[in-house]
Amino acid sequence: MKPFNPQPLVRTVNPDVIIETHVAPQSASDRVAFAFVKLLRFCADRFFAKRYGHRAVVLETVAAVPGMVGGLWQHLTALRTMRDDEGWIRTLLDEAENERMHLMTFIEIAKPNAFERFLVLAVQLVFYNFYFFLYLFAPRTAHRVVGYFEEEAVYSYTQYLAEVDAGRLENVPAPQLAIDYWQLPQNARLRDVIVAVRADEAEHRDVNHYFVSELDNRKAHKPLGGQTAP
Repeated sequence: MKPFNPQPLVRTVNPDVIIETHVAPQSASDRVAFAFVKLLRFCADRFFAKRYGHRAVVLETVAAVPGMVGGLWQHLTALRTMRDDEGWIRTLLDEAENERMHLMTFIEIAKPNAFERFLVLAVQLVFYNFYFFLYLFAPRTAHRVVGYFEEEAVYSYTQYLAEVDAGRLENVPAPQLAIDYWQLPQNARLRDVIVAVRADEAEHRDVNHYFVSELDNRKAHKPLGGQTAP
């Protein structure tokens, strides 16, 4: 029997993704999702202030949950209804894997202390259960929450980048993990990592907002010209 030889995870930075954009809340569901994310933002700002590396460690723990939960439910739904998932499962699982790589990267950069590691465990326990039931009963709202969460993530990484560019935070060498994953130059620095992560978050933002639109169209029995989920 041949030994298992997993392929290394690799990703390239999308230079064409739109960084700054916002989907205005339209429905009651949207407004609830937006208010919830703004509450999370308020708590993060008060707790972490400008310790962006430590903020990233905890928040990427949250960000890595929705893709896995959504992928699981889309998988079970596809099996139960005996229909094609139209690419949703792979997209959501890729999102979860990507967010996990963000977490692994910023753990090497920020070196979280024992309390922050405990906070990661607590946040994951609470948020996983919350999001699991949210996706079970209100998948549209769940995807909108992620879309708005990623909007805030893009904004946070833009602030992080500004601090590095201004010299207020050291532009340390990029971890080898990040260099290998995003296929960055060997002399890549923290700034290059932030740019790559921000582009990823912008992609996740767009995908989850698209999923909301697709769910709305499915409910109205008006598919978008035969398009499938990305």
